[in-house]
Amino acid sequence: MAEDTTVPKLNFGYWLDKAIEWGQATTLESQKDVCLHLPQLREFLHQLYETVKHSGSTVAIQQFPLIGQLLGRLCWNPFVIGYDESQKTLMWCLCCLYSSEPQNAVELKANSWIRSLLCHLLSSSKWESNEAETSTFISALGYTSADYYCHLVKNMVVSLVTELRENQFSGLNILGSISASRVNAVSIFCVPLITLPDLTPLLETLLLYHGGSSKEILSSEFLEAVNEAFLKKKISLSESAVFSLWLRHLPSLEKATLHLLDQLFSIHWNSLEEVACVMKDSLLPQAASHPAIFRIVNEIFKNALMETDGTSGVMTVIQVFTQLFLQAHQNENKQHKFPLKAYFPCHHQPLVRGLVRRPFELPTTYRSQHLKHISDMLKALVEDANVSSLTDLFEIWFLVACFGEWLDIAAEQLLKDAVEPDAVLWLLAFYYCPKNENQQRTQTMAEAQAVYNHLMMLFSCTDLSLKDLEAAVHRITGIEQCWNQCLTTHLLTNFLLFSPGGHRIAQECIYHITKTTDMSKVYNLLIRTAYRFNHNGEEDQRTVKLLNELLQKLTLKV
Repeated sequence: MAEDTTVPKLNFGYWLDKAIEWGQATTLESQKDVCLHLPQLREFLHQLYETVKHSGSTVAIQQFPLIGQLLGRLCWNPFVIGYDESQKTLMWCLCCLYSSEPQNAVELKANSWIRSLLCHLLSSSKWESNEAETSTFISALGYTSADYYCHLVKNMVVSLVTELRENQFSGLNILGSISASRVNAVSIFCVPLITLPDLTPLLETLLLYHGGSSKEILSSEFLEAVNEAFLKKKISLSESAVFSLWLRHLPSLEKATLHLLDQLFSIHWNSLEEVACVMKDSLLPQAASHPAIFRIVNEIFKNALMETDGTSGVMTVIQVFTQLFLQAHQNENKQHKFPLKAYFPCHHQPLVRGLVRRPFELPTTYRSQHLKHISDMLKALVEDANVSSLTDLFEIWFLVACFGEWLDIAAEQLLKDAVEPDAVLWLLAFYYCPKNENQQRTQTMAEAQAVYNHLMMLFSCTDLSLKDLEAAVHRITGIEQCWNQCLTTHLLTNFLLFSPGGHRIAQECIYHITKTTDMSKVYNLLIRTAYRFNHNGEEDQRTVKLLNELLQKLTLKV
């Protein structure tokens, strides 16, 4: 046996030779030699882990082709795994070799071998007998080795869950409490096994565990892996566990929000019910009941809107999300409900309270009054001398835009009910043209007023032709300013839907509009209207039928 225990750093071949020489340390001589080298071996394993932890399983094996043989031999040496933190470091190294998405039979077989070694290491403190005795014991229980490991994992999960929960509820018992480092280690050990169904109770317990530390005690690798598996539908978690994951790990929340946006814009929507279904399935609207989550998600949506130059599709997604968030917030138990100011801390609170009132919660006769109230508050804010920067103006505009249902109601109420048109037109003009540089909003307001007056003269006519609407259509197709075009399109589309004579010429008129304008804007306006009709059920079937026909025609073109 070698007497000199000074070994070059990361001398892989040396330690592999030693592992082969030691075997399972069954002789007195080999046991003595193992004990002599344990401190250096511990240091070597730590250095090995630091070398391979960021490289991935494929690169690690390319760098150390015999790493599996070395770790496998050391895992069955009772003197090695019983020394200090060597057992834990061996687990860490094994986790680095685990393929989270195995590509072939070799990687699948390697994953199975790693799982069996992890189970062995986790149970080694309770099984001090040799392999033959353990095998005899397994057979006596009537299990195969595969059954044994399966039951061992289940028992291990139950044991750890019980321990963590008891510690959570008896946090004041300092002597009996679990150390943060141990909880962190458990989370690391879970990383390669996250998609195992039997591990779900432990994952949820860890996510809901906080202990007494002010710092995050779960490893970031664990939190990232759980989030990734959840987003890819490889695991199913309770809502409370998912919410806790996003609250304690901001990158996971950001990734979940961007994943939702990618999902929504990788498919064509036939209805906003589809959008709402995808959103609810993501759990983000429900999680947004917590103000911290809502504010972060809202900020990501805001950035997405700015990066896409205010695309109508992104705005529609934000509006649907806001509606789902309001539903979740209203369903919260009153004892656990946060005040609105927690979600919109920097905004004028009377305006926030006005916007969060859902239109269907109010009698139809009161909606016009409520719209005027919103418009008056908004106008006072915008014209306030303190709102001088474009940033302040954008924040006010974005708040109003999130509650776009009120804007659609405003355009509808203008034509259907007795309202004060100036206040409602100003609200719409602000939405489509928030800046008033060079009198842009004033110009938009004048254009909208002219279109509105023209449409109101025709509203009661039952026998209309496209020529009667020629002036309004020309304002859409002939003007260059996007904001004027969008507002006029909004008013004219509602006229076609709600006027007695509009139904007959609706398809022809929409065809002329979409020849020269962005078709997606009309499409998004129509699917928002359909979504509102389906949820509120206030419109006559003739209007609903026309709306569905228009959507079917546009769906083929968008």
